[in-house]
Amino acid sequence: MNIYVSNLSFRVSDNELQELFGGHGEVMSARVITDKYSGQSRGFGFVEMPDADAEKAIKELDQSEYDGKVINVAEARPREEKPRNNNNRNFRNNNRGDYNRNNNNKRW
Repeated sequence: MNIYVSNLSFRVSDNELQELFGGHGEVMSARVITDKYSGQSRGFGFVEMPDADAEKAIKELDQSEYDGKVINVAEARPREEKPRNNNNRNFRNNNRGDYNRNNNNKRW
């Protein structure tokens, strides 16, 4: 089972997350999510554990204090695919933001 852990301290590392959950069962993987540009933690992570161990860890660790913060622990939901909106730009028919939409004032 994949577990979502939020409200982590920015100082928590992958190894520390693995150690925290390791006390509640077998940890297959633990990862703190980081910003791709700065490398700083984003304050949440994911832990993968067998189902029985995961349910036990969720019950015991949800709303517990770790590294000075109260963490939230829950079963991870599947990631939703969001359509890319390309910053709301519409390049169909070369409208270019609808400037001179009717082409009435062409200069060339």
